[in-house]
Amino acid sequence: MTATTTPYAGLTTPSTARRLLTAPTTGPLAALLIACVFFSFSTDQFLTGGNFSLIVQQVMVVGTLAIGQTLIILTAGIDLSCGAVMAFGSIMMARMAAEGSLPPLLAIGLGLLVCAGFGLLNGVLTEKIPLPPFIVTLGMLNVAFALTHIYSKEQTVTELPGPLTALGGTFPLGHTDITYGSLVTIALFLLFAYALSGTGWGRHVYALGNSVEAARLNGVRTSRLTIGVYTVAGLLYGVAALLLVSRTGVGDPQAGQTDNLDSITAVVIGGTSLFGGRGSVLGTFIGVLIVGVFRNGLQLMGVASIYQTLITGVLVILAVTVDQISRKKAR
Repeated sequence: MTATTTPYAGLTTPSTARRLLTAPTTGPLAALLIACVFFSFSTDQFLTGGNFSLIVQQVMVVGTLAIGQTLIILTAGIDLSCGAVMAFGSIMMARMAAEGSLPPLLAIGLGLLVCAGFGLLNGVLTEKIPLPPFIVTLGMLNVAFALTHIYSKEQTVTELPGPLTALGGTFPLGHTDITYGSLVTIALFLLFAYALSGTGWGRHVYALGNSVEAARLNGVRTSRLTIGVYTVAGLLYGVAALLLVSRTGVGDPQAGQTDNLDSITAVVIGGTSLFGGRGSVLGTFIGVLIVGVFRNGLQLMGVASIYQTLITGVLVILAVTVDQISRKKAR
């Protein structure tokens, strides 16, 4: 029998199309596009360069937290302490720099190290005792929250030196002002998207989330990897702390109280499974934008903030439901 060719030979095959349609990021991307179309017809202010720049500014802090949260959830863990750790790091940076205890750059470096230390401690407690990640990070949430208020003495830190607010500066791109902090967040998403998809470390993270025993039998040092993932996530919370300070211009002890839930929301909406081993940083980026677009669009429409929270909660439930259904079909 001789092989025959068709005029459609080079086009996307049905199996490829099916993979694209069933990819975890396809649904979130479609939801993002539909939301953008809806809000562009609902308000004239939505579809502007300035508004899209504002959306990215509004989500850059939670987006950076969500990168760390994605890494942890991919290992079948979870981190409830990320917002509180970020708040403590931001207060440390701001107060040490404002009071002159340390030069601004050293204050930033120390803040990053402290946040990474929280992540390291979370990882060690999770792996070496071991304790469930939910319990460890819930306890660490309270520890970081208390330390933030003790160290800050319930006072907002103002008059920050230039290096702490530099990432809040803008540069023109056409008729739109872009913040440097937004570029940092986008760069981090690209970096970790590559790390997860193009490196052995990323493949090991997925393997760990799928099955700890199988990963161990294949030579993965699961304990070291888990501790490393939590430490890297903590460092990302430190970067988020710097972005928070640069955007607000102050060190606020009340900051970040719901950012842990917002980061989990973005990760789940972006298609990452809470059961580990399935998802991507790209999906999380889409999830962050979905949350930002919905809140921004509803605000422009004059919808009360409580209804924005309600809609976000519904989106989370729908996302987890879809994940459960897809897992059952995969079996």
